[in-house]
Amino acid sequence: MGIDRRKVRQEVNEVSWAPHAIAEGVTIKPLVTKKEDDTDVTCLLVRIPKGRVIPDHIHEKQDDILYPLAGRATMWVDGTGFFPLEPGCIVRVPKGTLHRIENVTEEVLMYGVFWPALL
Repeated sequence: MGIDRRKVRQEVNEVSWAPHAIAEGVTIKPLVTKKEDDTDVTCLLVRIPKGRVIPDHIHEKQDDILYPLAGRATMWVDGTGFFPLEPGCIVRVPKGTLHRIENVTEEVLMYGVFWPALL
């Protein structure tokens, strides 16, 4: 059984942006998903325009790892409190933990990983 070469490498600009499931005006670009790639991890880009928020939510079964590439916002994680969300930091939100992103003062572009797979 050979490797499907189309699944080994893909151009990011060929992947479409889609609406975020709970955050109006926020978009995601799914790069690796269980549905499309038969893997137990989800990797995606998240774009949060200035003034938008990702409201309080919990991922019951997934750890959420966030790496901001651009922009500025404030993040709140239950048990930790508020902190700046900006390039140069990495955030791990354990499964079952309430969290949100607000006060987006510069459009945020972020790389996110969910394990096990979210999508």
